[in-house]
Amino acid sequence: MAKAKTVWECSNCGERYPKFLGRCENCGSWNTLSEVVVAPAPKSPRAQALTPKSNGIPQSALPITQVRPDDHPRLASGYGEFDRVLGGGIVAGSLVLIGGDPGIGKSTLLLQTAEHLAKSGPMLYVSGEESAQQIKLRAERLGVGSEQLYLLAETDLEAILLEIQALQPQVAVIDSIQAIFWGQITAAPGSVSQVRECTGLLMRAAKKWGVALLIVGHVTKDGSLAGPKVLEHLVDTVLYFEGDRFQSHRLLRSVKNRFGAAQEIGVFEMAESGLVEVENPSQLFLSSRDQATPGTATIVACEGTRPLVVEVQALVSPTSYSSPRRTSTGIEMNRFLQILAVLEKRVGIPLSKYDAYIASAGGINVAEPAADLGVAVAVAASFRDRLVDPFTVLIGEVGLGGQVRPVSQLEQRLKEASKLGFRHAIIPNSPVMSDYGLRLSRVNRVLEALIVALPSSEGSE
Repeated sequence: MAKAKTVWECSNCGERYPKFLGRCENCGSWNTLSEVVVAPAPKSPRAQALTPKSNGIPQSALPITQVRPDDHPRLASGYGEFDRVLGGGIVAGSLVLIGGDPGIGKSTLLLQTAEHLAKSGPMLYVSGEESAQQIKLRAERLGVGSEQLYLLAETDLEAILLEIQALQPQVAVIDSIQAIFWGQITAAPGSVSQVRECTGLLMRAAKKWGVALLIVGHVTKDGSLAGPKVLEHLVDTVLYFEGDRFQSHRLLRSVKNRFGAAQEIGVFEMAESGLVEVENPSQLFLSSRDQATPGTATIVACEGTRPLVVEVQALVSPTSYSSPRRTSTGIEMNRFLQILAVLEKRVGIPLSKYDAYIASAGGINVAEPAADLGVAVAVAASFRDRLVDPFTVLIGEVGLGGQVRPVSQLEQRLKEASKLGFRHAIIPNSPVMSDYGLRLSRVNRVLEALIVALPSSEGSE
């Protein structure tokens, strides 16, 4: 029988080495190697009995035409926004990883979801960081008290699996995966080995018993899920719960989804009674259109399949430093710098002598190129101290040559803008099936868009 061996494993990336090193050669982190005892995997009788065959006859594989697709039944979570992000509901036997900053509302969301799911069958909530009494206090504040909702304060993986096997719930919540440990691994809870092995065992149990698992994952300082990236490959769905601690709304974003579209978002609002879903998210990211201010423009961003109307605010002022300041909130910094360079080179606005600030209303992160035209017009409007019509939306990608390029899902964006009462849209010169009651201004270059959006300015003066 083979003996167990000792290896040194990086707690940051999971890379293993036969001896101790001060610096991980894979991720470059210092002092992250810890000693781990690895037990040899037993050889299966099937693997020992393998003999090479070349008769061209498959042993277990089937032609794809003979594979019968299974209809994945979905469970309603009680939140339309949550179901939207998941692709229509919770799929039996799936693993959903939910990450977010501390205190953002992950446990609140899952506890309220568990209350709804418990109405149709047993539901298990496993807490590895809080006692059952602490969960009970939160449940009373949220109005959660179903007889079918079971609480288990446990960190031992084997005890959790035994409870899941005995109860056979429809859905089980693991809060959090970093607190769970498997006794056959000597590493500490939360380490790469423990997180990887515990998730793998939970995955096999979920597929075998048909239990959907909602797993909470910690988030590091840089905003990524703690532990190895292999976690995101093991699970079926990866969700991020985002939001600003100084604002009440929260965004649930899907980064990976095997049962639906990725980059879908759901919008919630934190109230005294818990999380409440927002029916019209675009209203959150629009200020009053009756009080227009210079440097303000409106864009339509698409998050997954959902169009969101967002207000973009820019401020350009003379700099008092040798190099001007550039600050971006909600808009990707590299794209903002690129747009400033295009405005100076192609339009003639001397922004190299001015500080430039850009922000999206509500703090929502807009990373897609369709926001470029709105950002460019907002910066030019602030520089010229002009007003953009508050009932005008701007959609388009800005190229380095100053051209306005077409974007995807243009008709969905126009339909959303029309629904919210906008009357004018400045878009790239591309065909659309319907104008949805909007007056469309098609432009080929940024300068043309500035002339249309700021009619009292001369654009390049």
